[in-house]
Amino acid sequence: MGSLRVAIDIGGTFTDVCALDEVSGRMHVAKTPTTPDPIDGFMTGLSEAGVQLRDIALLSHGTTVATNALITRRLPRVAMICTRGFRDVIEIRRANKEDLWDAYKDVARPYIPRRDRLPISERIDAAGVVVTKLDQAEALELARILRKRQVAAVAVCFMNAFMNGAHERAMRDILLRELPGVPISISSEVLPEIFEHERFSTTVVNAVLSPVAGAYVERLSDRLRAGGYASDLLLLHSGGGVMTPSSVRDFAARIAGSGIAAGAIASRHIAGLCGFANSIGLDMGGTSCDVSLAYEGQSRVTKDWGIEFGYPIRFPSIEVLTIGAGGGSLARIEDGALKNGPQSAGAHPGPACYGGGNTVPTNTDANIVLGRLGTGLAGGSIKLDAKLAEQAVRTGVADQLGVSVHQAAEAVIRVANANMADAVRLISISRGYDPRDFALVAFGGAGALHGAALARELSIPVVIVPTNPGITSALGCLLVDLQHDFAESYLKPAEATDPADLQHRFATLEATAAERLLHEGVATTDMVMQRSVDMMYQGQWRSLSVTVPPQISTMEALVASFHQQHEREYNFRRDDAPVSLFRLNLKATGLVPKVALATSEPGGAMPQPASRRPVYFDNATPHDTPVYWRPDLPAGAEIDGPAIIDQLDATTVLPPGASMTVDRFGNLVMRVGS
Repeated sequence: MGSLRVAIDIGGTFTDVCALDEVSGRMHVAKTPTTPDPIDGFMTGLSEAGVQLRDIALLSHGTTVATNALITRRLPRVAMICTRGFRDVIEIRRANKEDLWDAYKDVARPYIPRRDRLPISERIDAAGVVVTKLDQAEALELARILRKRQVAAVAVCFMNAFMNGAHERAMRDILLRELPGVPISISSEVLPEIFEHERFSTTVVNAVLSPVAGAYVERLSDRLRAGGYASDLLLLHSGGGVMTPSSVRDFAARIAGSGIAAGAIASRHIAGLCGFANSIGLDMGGTSCDVSLAYEGQSRVTKDWGIEFGYPIRFPSIEVLTIGAGGGSLARIEDGALKNGPQSAGAHPGPACYGGGNTVPTNTDANIVLGRLGTGLAGGSIKLDAKLAEQAVRTGVADQLGVSVHQAAEAVIRVANANMADAVRLISISRGYDPRDFALVAFGGAGALHGAALARELSIPVVIVPTNPGITSALGCLLVDLQHDFAESYLKPAEATDPADLQHRFATLEATAAERLLHEGVATTDMVMQRSVDMMYQGQWRSLSVTVPPQISTMEALVASFHQQHEREYNFRRDDAPVSLFRLNLKATGLVPKVALATSEPGGAMPQPASRRPVYFDNATPHDTPVYWRPDLPAGAEIDGPAIIDQLDATTVLPPGASMTVDRFGNLVMRVGS
């Protein structure tokens, strides 16, 4: 067994590799283009990082394979078997629309067409009592039809199966016998919760992704074993943990949000290293910007998410808000107003300064005009044409608004920052959190360019720029544990709930969780069980999750916690209103040994600037600004703005009036002032 822990995050444009030596704590990174077959880019990234598979002790992987499959609809033929009369639940949805006022915009079609949604005679009532038994002959006939259609997977979704899953299990047994090798997803195991649309939708997504994710994981595992890797491949899932390949085959929908979770995990960890339990992650790349929030060391988790509107995936997911704001976001004048994004120049043709033929200005072009970004990326391997950038900004914005090219470029950046500030407000202020109590972790290829200005707009006092901003998401894959989430519907008023009954039900969930973790090789001493219960005021249907202690003696403490959390979330509480329980939740974690990142003791001579250049900061007069090469900055180095810090994968802007310190982990910690 080797001493390297390796994380690989495959995005739409680049594949990022982060290799951490368990002995020295030193990190090696690599960035390579994502290939049509992601596995080829995966192996190329390992090679470029100088990593041999036999030297890897643990390999974690974040992937967009499942996400892209849903977006592009490159899915195998999958069938759904449902209770007669409920064939169209996933098409009726909630009868709502993404854009309320657009009468012509339709919701995307269901993942399983109507011809492959087959009804069967069975019925269980809302109390879990069998009303109509499952028709065995009809079940066998449906299995024959599906075998003839050569479906790749089947979703079984029966009404009220969340109360009694006996009929679904019986249907699965028949299908497994008649369709050997075909994965079967049943709603009573995938998501045992009330609300049929959400339960059916999650089960359908799980079914359509099972063949896709299963085949991908199997091919990748075979390549890794052939190269000498002996341990399990761990795949990041939306909830902020990792899964083994066997779990991915059963719960494939969990990796639909794999790609965006890694950055949120890494930003939370880096903020913790710098002494901040409250942090906001800003992952700004070339096309989009992902915003996440951690409070008291814990990321916000949501169950209200999905890849496409109308088709929810109700597995717990780290809450990440994504907007179209990146280095390649296009700026243009519409109806006399300056707009920025969400359209992007992408990697091809890219910003105007790339010389690929695009003439519409982007955020990257504006930053070049302002001098904040130099004329080279990736250590100079990518040359940027400042004249093309200036021409695009002048033609696309300055001439139309009647302002100078520098004023136009500043306006482009201000609009981009305003868009990102709105996203931060949505995930913080609208959730009851004050941004002034948080540190901003700015990463991605463009996050450090905008971090200080964005923090000032939101009155955030501190900005943290990680050591390698461009591969921070890959680092997040190294910082997670094995994690599974279990849930059980529990519809009762709090005053009628017996604490002993809750204790028994949680113990049952914990036994199931422990069995799964033991199957994945986790020792009992490395298991952590975290209980919570979803509660609501009677008459509501939206609930809040309240932490449950290991021993439940009375219900009063849980009800008091609910009132307190409701006040923080919605700014009011009703202590005299009755409270109901909605669902029991269990997060089961199998701890993976963590490796400490390498540190450096403060000291060393402050280097001279690598160069100087004029940079514009919020006014018409440029500042003569020093440019430092980040690898030359020692731990403990202190710099007063204005300054530019260049490195291989990012550029950091330190504006006038701000100061910066390099901490012992190599992070840049900026105090930006008001």
